[in-house]
Amino acid sequence: MSQSVQQQDPPGTTDAMQPAPDHGEQSYRGSGRLAGKKAVITGGDSGIGRAVAIAYAREGADVLISYLDEDDDARETARWVEEAGRTAVLFPGDLADPATCRGVIDTAVQEFGRVDILVSNAAFQMTHESIEEIPDEEWDRTLAINLSAFFHLTKAVLPHMGPGGAIIGSSSVNSDNPVPTLMPYSATKAGIANMTAAMAQLLAERGIRANSVAPGPIWTPLIPATMPEDQVESFGQQVPMRRAGQPAELAPVYVLLASDEASYVSGARIAVTGGQPIL
Repeated sequence: MSQSVQQQDPPGTTDAMQPAPDHGEQSYRGSGRLAGKKAVITGGDSGIGRAVAIAYAREGADVLISYLDEDDDARETARWVEEAGRTAVLFPGDLADPATCRGVIDTAVQEFGRVDILVSNAAFQMTHESIEEIPDEEWDRTLAINLSAFFHLTKAVLPHMGPGGAIIGSSSVNSDNPVPTLMPYSATKAGIANMTAAMAQLLAERGIRANSVAPGPIWTPLIPATMPEDQVESFGQQVPMRRAGQPAELAPVYVLLASDEASYVSGARIAVTGGQPIL
């Protein structure tokens, strides 16, 4: 399944994508691996976040979906969560503001009483051919959304997360194989991998695990919204599998890392890259 030439304004929407991404709506089958758990997923309205929200709900978790302003996408994700018989809480807001990060966690605690799983997944990127053309504000915003928000969310959630809790950061294959035209984004993804490894060591004595996932090229609204048309059309063809991955192909890894089955997995970075190695 290849992508057609297409372009969207950031942050992009799912409905406008051709072909439509697969979030596991028709394929994911739960088995109670997250029964009774309470999860927060940032960037949960679309892409990887939607696939993870659907999988978590079908595994038995209630989910708070944090998103910027893509209300239609967020409501669609919530519908799938609720169809699985779980509670969906929607929280719009810009995670570049630390107060929004704290609001996400405060709302989850008000609704659920605690947080067992934090998935820091929201991300921003733009393509630039030279360093000089990257606006200062865009550099700051990329770091704020992708990296600083992870810090503020984690700091806010720790008082409400007990032993058995799981923190998952969305890193990238770019973290150690940076794409030059995505320099700010690549730098933040390396930071997420490093932060998560440090968290694993800091939080082990509390019984909280921290891991990251390193996706390769995954077909989400971020791609047609932030890349030139020619790169969108060929997106994913550079990896050994010669195709972009679907969000649904990430969800099982996020489920494993959130589950009690991964009780001795902490400090890991798991590649889901279509065969492209990470270091």
